[in-house]
Amino acid sequence: MAFATRRQALRAILAGSTCVRAGSVYDPISVRIAEDLGFELGMFGGSVASLAILGDPDIALITLTELAEQTRRMSRASTLPVLVDADHGYGNALNVRRTIQELEVAGAAGLTIEDTLLPQAFGVAGPQLIPLEEGVGKMKAALDGRSDPSLVIMGRTGTRGGGAQASEFDDCLARAKAYDATGVDALFFTGLTTRRELEAIAAVTTLPLVLGNTQGELDDAAFLASHRVKIALQGHAPFAAATQAIYDTLKALREGVKPRELKGLPPAEVTARLMRDADVRARVAEFLGLKK
Repeated sequence: MAFATRRQALRAILAGSTCVRAGSVYDPISVRIAEDLGFELGMFGGSVASLAILGDPDIALITLTELAEQTRRMSRASTLPVLVDADHGYGNALNVRRTIQELEVAGAAGLTIEDTLLPQAFGVAGPQLIPLEEGVGKMKAALDGRSDPSLVIMGRTGTRGGGAQASEFDDCLARAKAYDATGVDALFFTGLTTRRELEAIAAVTTLPLVLGNTQGELDDAAFLASHRVKIALQGHAPFAAATQAIYDTLKALREGVKPRELKGLPPAEVTARLMRDADVRARVAEFLGLKK
């Protein structure tokens, strides 16, 4: 099965000795670009999902159905393994179980489930976490919802490093250990900023690690790999760059620039390659009898 092959490729990354930089993707064309450029893995983040599908910020307005359908579109368009940010699983532990089922059949190579309280509670500024015991229940439910054993399930905690209070980082370590014990395939962390934090997490866990931030002193692939970090994200600059390009092009057209005078447009052969024009033409000739 094609999906199983992609999932095995992600598992090979988690079992490998190097740290892979995932490419941020959000639609069929972006995932094809990442594949053509040689990325080993795509990352479909919750923030870019909300922007690409709704045009809204990342405040948990997107639904599971919308996320799964966009994942399905990308899975159809490319064979690149894609790791999907499934946020809080769209509800409680039973909702998490269904989230796993929907994203599995949509073709995700792996997904993350986090312990952030979403949507944001009334009258509370800043992110909140669900109790550790509830987080453990979500991880167990995620594993129970998986039917393809090759699907990668990652436990993610919203606890922060980066100068947070010692008690908060202690909570991060406690959650890391507890989620490790549930049997998930990897652990995902955001907000870490120091080598000391990563060293502490690596010391109390056994699973492959994924980091959402590797700036500053963590921007060292060899150090990350030596502490079991198998995947490091780089933000979602491709979506931002695409947005700027669209803005600039529409602005130029609005101001009277002729289409033939526009700057920065891709060569025709690039567009043809990304839409797999040669393959489509071959099928048209074979199945519709429309030969040149």
